[in-house]
Formats: sequence, structure tokens, C-alpha cells
Amino acid sequence: MAEYYAKSSNSLSFELVNDNKLTGKITYKSWFNFNAVIELADHKSLQVEPKGFWGTTIELKDNEQVLLKFRMNWNGEIIVQTYFDGVKESFVCKHRGVFKDSFVLTDKMGIELLVMKPQFKWNLLNYEYQITTSDDFEKYSNKDILLLTSLHCANYYMSMMVVV
Repeated sequence: MAEYYAKSSNSLSFELVNDNKLTGKITYKSWFNFNAVIELADHKSLQVEPKGFWGTTIELKDNEQVLLKFRMNWNGEIIVQTYFDGVKESFVCKHRGVFKDSFVLTDKMGIELLVMKPQFKWNLLNYEYQITTSDDFEKYSNKDILLLTSLHCANYYMSMMVVV
């Protein structure tokens, strides 16, 4: 089990930290725009881009190679499909609770891999997140990418709920 904290210095970027070490960063191009850049601790940059006419599918790319895709389904769950090392895996990111909001990432069997608790910061008019991961999640070779994508999914969910 590990604890991460996603902190935002402004409404367009989040830094993900574990034990005071930077895990990665996500930077949005503008408000209510799902285009973003994910930068990992090793300074590798990945692009997040909406696809299709309505932009309902979001892709994470390393240059032109699609590493993962996600989209919101009819009941508000976000389906994440990864393609790391040529292996397709599926995950679900979903909102849980009303008064004690959180987001949960589960594997295809429904096992919780991480829980993200948003905290609204009035002085910044923005959210920060406390993230707790399971031991199983910590074993994933691409966990940093999944963590930052889960953060993007939570932001995506909240912006979609504002629009609805």
C-alpha cells in the first residue's frame, strides 16, 4: 500500500508526489479542454488527446503509439483500456459517494486498486487529491502512467458533471 498526493499550483497542472518525490505531472492546455501532457519522473512526455467528432474517447499516446484509451459509459463509469507491451487490459474508474466523494480504480474482476479522495481548496478554487493504492497496484510495471491517467479520469468526470 502506498500514499500519493496530487497537488495543483494552478487549475491547469497537477504534480503527483509520493514520499516527497515527484512521480509525475499532468498539465492541461486550457480549462474544459481534455488535451494534456503527462510528464513522468524520468521526463518522458505523453500526450492526452480526445478522439472522434464529439471527443468522447480520450487516448494517451507516446508519439503515435496509443498506450491507453478511456471513455465514459452511460452510467458514469470510465472504462480504461491499456495496451502496454502489446497486452490489452481493462480497468474501471468510477465515482463513489455523495458526501464523502472518492474515485476508485478497479481491475476487470472488480478488485480495488486505488482510491482517490478529492479535496476542494477554496483559496485556489481547485481540487487536490489524496490517493491510496493497494499492494497489487504497486506491482504494476506502468503504475505511474495509470496513476496519472486516473487523476485525469477524475478531472474528466468532474468537468463532465459540471457540463451536464
